[in-house]
Amino acid sequence: MSHTIGEIARALGLPVQGQADLPIVRVAEPAMAGPEDIALAMRPKYAEALASGQARAAMLWEGADWQSYGLAAAILAPRPRFTMAALTEMMDPGQGYGTGAIHPSAVIDESAEIGAGVSIGPLCVIGPGAQIGAHSVVGPQCHIGLEARIGCNALLHSGVRIGARVRIGERVIAHPGATIGADGFSFVTAEPSGVERARATLGGAGTDAAQPWSRIHSLGGVDIGDDVEIGANSCIDRGTVRDTVIGAGCKFDNLVQIGHNVQIGRDCLICAQVGVAGSTVIGNNVVLGGQSGVSDNLIVGDRAILGGATVVLSNVPEGRVMLGYPAVKMETHIETYKGLRRLPRLFRDVGDLKKAVSKLTGND
Repeated sequence: MSHTIGEIARALGLPVQGQADLPIVRVAEPAMAGPEDIALAMRPKYAEALASGQARAAMLWEGADWQSYGLAAAILAPRPRFTMAALTEMMDPGQGYGTGAIHPSAVIDESAEIGAGVSIGPLCVIGPGAQIGAHSVVGPQCHIGLEARIGCNALLHSGVRIGARVRIGERVIAHPGATIGADGFSFVTAEPSGVERARATLGGAGTDAAQPWSRIHSLGGVDIGDDVEIGANSCIDRGTVRDTVIGAGCKFDNLVQIGHNVQIGRDCLICAQVGVAGSTVIGNNVVLGGQSGVSDNLIVGDRAILGGATVVLSNVPEGRVMLGYPAVKMETHIETYKGLRRLPRLFRDVGDLKKAVSKLTGND
């Protein structure tokens, strides 16, 4: 995949500096770049490494003195990291799944509807009544269940599992091992369980006797909007009666767990190892940092941000930045942490004061 630096600049909507016909084959880090690479030196500290590589072209920040780095050409971006999104899309060689071809080992039910230009890889299983929109790509060993619907231009990487009656919008990307539409984790006992008693009493009472768990079946589905990305080995459970809903534009990292009946708004960012328990409502443009968790039946307001490893046990107002376990406002958590760090010194001071008072009392 070869382009000139001028072609790349035009595709990005930016002017090219220097030798516009310079051929570019790959994207590389500055120190590792060769003469046919475009080096990503988006900050001055990164540009220092250009001297260690052989790059003749680079993407730099707006106003950079590109010639001082010995380059033959450059693209100067007002927001280089944002421009990097378009550049990497342009230079991505893909996974080699092919387009518009159905592998002979794929098993496709005769009632399934396959749109124009759909690619289906080896050992895929497409269930009865399933619908796959035009120009979608289904990688090797994927399973698409009964009456599932997938929109146009979707990309399912290898080993993705789509359950029965799941609805997925257009341009959705699911990475290897993602599972969408498994049953929710719903079990109940004939009498109030120890978990219910402990929750009602804040830990003050358990159960009187062991009881078996009865399974509550998941009758709902999963409804995923357009332009959603699901990370590798992430799981989104179907609803108990109503659907679990993921709004358009949401981006999920790897190893995310979304419980049954959860409602997530638009353009949320869900980082790795996040867990959201059942029936919780997440607003629009919410960011859940890595390893954060949200308990069940809660509301997290629009534009809220949870820092890494934050555990939410009560509702979060819109726009709030939270941190800690249990979650509190970030500034409160930081002050609390500062106080904890001061405790050893405070204990020493109190010990010294006790000794001083003891001596004074003894002298009397």
